[in-house]
Amino acid sequence: MATARVVSFMDETNPHVKPVIEAMSLDKLSTEEFNPEKHINFTPPAKILTMSDLKLPEGTGVSPFAVSDPFQLFTQEAVQRMRAEIFSKDVLENCKYSSNLAQCQLRGFAAKYAPFVYDVWKNPETLAIISKIAGVELVTEMDFEIAHINISVKSEKQKAEELEAFVDRTLTEDDEGIAGCPWEDDKPIVDWHTDSYPFVCVTMLSDCTNMIGGETALRTGDGDIVKVRGPQMGCAVVLQGRYIEHQALRALGSTERVTMVTSFRPKCHTFRDDTVLTTVRPISNLSELYYQFSEYRLEILEERIRDQLKAMRDTERSGRKMNTKALKAFLHDQEMFLAHMNKEMIDDAFVTKGSVDDSHLFSDFAKNKRKRVE
Repeated sequence: MATARVVSFMDETNPHVKPVIEAMSLDKLSTEEFNPEKHINFTPPAKILTMSDLKLPEGTGVSPFAVSDPFQLFTQEAVQRMRAEIFSKDVLENCKYSSNLAQCQLRGFAAKYAPFVYDVWKNPETLAIISKIAGVELVTEMDFEIAHINISVKSEKQKAEELEAFVDRTLTEDDEGIAGCPWEDDKPIVDWHTDSYPFVCVTMLSDCTNMIGGETALRTGDGDIVKVRGPQMGCAVVLQGRYIEHQALRALGSTERVTMVTSFRPKCHTFRDDTVLTTVRPISNLSELYYQFSEYRLEILEERIRDQLKAMRDTERSGRKMNTKALKAFLHDQEMFLAHMNKEMIDDAFVTKGSVDDSHLFSDFAKNKRKRVE
């Protein structure tokens, strides 16, 4: 089989940065379809934090779950297969986005260009693992949000300079008995934000053996910061990210940090759906995004109406009195559901490409130029 070469998307801005994946022979990788028995290597997380652990108000989120410790999820072969698809020429040329939150992202590619990646996240065994950790049965949010990729790339020179600066600063702080703001918060990979979708699974696709930092910082209900250590290659973290402000901290000791973020929502149509499009509108093909958002939301509405209609018919057939109050409450809830949909689908002309404002943040801590992690 012919050798494939992937040119780095950073070449145009920094010619000294090597490609994320250099020339590689595709015949070294299997072409087998995703097989959970071969490609999943799951070890349950050692610890799970709840919303109450983060001092967030009761009722925050869809379930009490907040965030998991990193856990092993995929084999090394699975990771390499995913990387090969993600950094293919088609994906890099057609699916690259950037914003003021993150400089390089790949989105909306899985269904068209990455069949292995797509099957990974649609597989019932993968979904069962994520659902068990989250405490509620989940499905992928929509195809466009399968395997969003965040990328940070540095040259060997930049890597060495950052490590030297980190060591010098640490020694200075130890000598002076002070604790300064850590280096990684000066340049976060992804700035303070809440996710657009209820749940996310963040999977590490880089070798983190010598990496320093790279944690996910979470803001608690009283404004403190909790750090969740970064996962190793093939490991993942599950987060109820719609309801928790968080930040991806930059890492030292490596030339790349590639994370895959797949979004989920509750499968059951009776659960509330707090999905917003605030952080994804400016970095999406709006036609695809709006279609898929509308499709699944209208399917939820369809199921709710069927349930309501069945309940009304059962009441009538049993000779019981119509519960007008309950029906009006149902209709009000669905009016709010539709109003939310309408609000989220802003006309294309009013969406500024790459610009995400602070309206998705809950706290004043983050909006006031984002309190530093200490």
